[in-house]
Amino acid sequence: MSTNVLTKLQRWVVLAIVSSALFLIVIDMTVLYTALPQLTHDLSASASEKLWIVNIYPLVMAGLLPGLGTLGDRLGHKRLFVIGLIIFGIASLIAAYAPAPNVLIVARILLAVGAAMMMPATLSIIRTTFLDERERSLAIGIWASVSSVGAGMGPLVGGVLLEHFWWGSVFLINIPIAIVALILAIVLIPNRQGNKNKTWDLIGSIEIMIGLIGLVYAIKEISRREGSYTIALISAVIGVAAMIVFVRRQRQSSQPLIDFSLFRDSRFTTGVLTALLSCFALIGMELIVTQRLQLVLGYSPLEAGLYVVFTSIASFIAGILTGSVLHRVDQMKLQWICLFVAGVGMGTLLIFHNGNIILQIAALMILGAGLGGAMTSASNTIMLNVPIEKAGMAASIEEVSFELGSALSVTLLGSLSSFVYTASLVVPEGLTVSPIVRDSLDEALIVAENLPGTSGSTLIEYAKSAFDQSFVVVIATATVILFVSSLIIRIAAHRTTGKKLH
Repeated sequence: MSTNVLTKLQRWVVLAIVSSALFLIVIDMTVLYTALPQLTHDLSASASEKLWIVNIYPLVMAGLLPGLGTLGDRLGHKRLFVIGLIIFGIASLIAAYAPAPNVLIVARILLAVGAAMMMPATLSIIRTTFLDERERSLAIGIWASVSSVGAGMGPLVGGVLLEHFWWGSVFLINIPIAIVALILAIVLIPNRQGNKNKTWDLIGSIEIMIGLIGLVYAIKEISRREGSYTIALISAVIGVAAMIVFVRRQRQSSQPLIDFSLFRDSRFTTGVLTALLSCFALIGMELIVTQRLQLVLGYSPLEAGLYVVFTSIASFIAGILTGSVLHRVDQMKLQWICLFVAGVGMGTLLIFHNGNIILQIAALMILGAGLGGAMTSASNTIMLNVPIEKAGMAASIEEVSFELGSALSVTLLGSLSSFVYTASLVVPEGLTVSPIVRDSLDEALIVAENLPGTSGSTLIEYAKSAFDQSFVVVIATATVILFVSSLIIRIAAHRTTGKKLH
């Protein structure tokens, strides 16, 4: 085999290495959805702890991405990728055997640190490894497809594992993949030196993370049963203050983590908005649907995962098809059309959620097709509407928008679900139960296990009915958000192109 063939083979192996790492990063955002009922039961996690177990991962990652992307430019992306893989593997081991909710939350924070070190490096390594323009385009396309499919495959992978193993297996499966990727990365990924002149703004990264966590915690506290408005207000003030300080710091910096002047370009801004909202809709739908399938309808984790995988399949196909026509159509127009299609799919799911299973699957595929097209178009719009010297920053902003969309979805839609469930649950007269049954359906089911006679089945019936009401409200809200977003981007497209809407 010639040297050229070996070199070409090495490039594609490098792509496989970074894609496998990306798959682990993305899948860990959704793999817990089918495992939540089981781990909530086994760890006796409260509704608040359950929310943070899911939400802390994308939240911390979103806060760290801008700073660690810059650190990769300074130290070299291979070095950061390798360190991130090691941290990710160790954190997966801790999470798999976590004896308590707080330990699992800490492990998820470490997972986020490792993921934030790897994620910007994956795209940067592809760009420096593939020098041929056609090969690079194909490699980036595969990278984007892996990212899209990974989120949708999470519930299915979790379901398959939970058919045979305990909930910790959804983390333990990361370790052998991380070890193989680590060995191959050390041997095969080119070791390119970083730019020592690049500054690394650790303080700015901490500021944006504090801001995000503060705002999210405020929302969570307001929606929680017996939540403290005082604590929520203090948390919101801290979050807003941190974000203001961050923005001012970036505007004064000669090498900012985020150059806010990029958002003056309406195409760039709508691309970021589309990416954020697409992930918001996808993650929110998967979370509420997989919980309803298992807790209300009695699906197994595997069955719940198979149910939502149709969204991932449609998203993957739509992403490829969208990529093939991007050069021939206006991307802002494509974005609002795709969001509108996603809204139709979400609304159809709402209408037929108690109907024929074929109609529900059709709704999921329409939703997936719309979101897949929107994500692909958004990624291209973000990357094509910035100067070449700011391409790395644009990639970081793109990744933050996806992570932030995920975090906001779990927080806002998860909190909305909890609020409606608590407000809707009516405990039958004469049935004395702990107030925690109002926190979540999981906790109501645990309490029902210890009630005598028909009391347990009565509580379960009322609790499931309350959750169904929360499901309807959440899906209806997501539907409205998609339609409104589509309208906003359509108006922005009209103002940008000067064309009449018709």
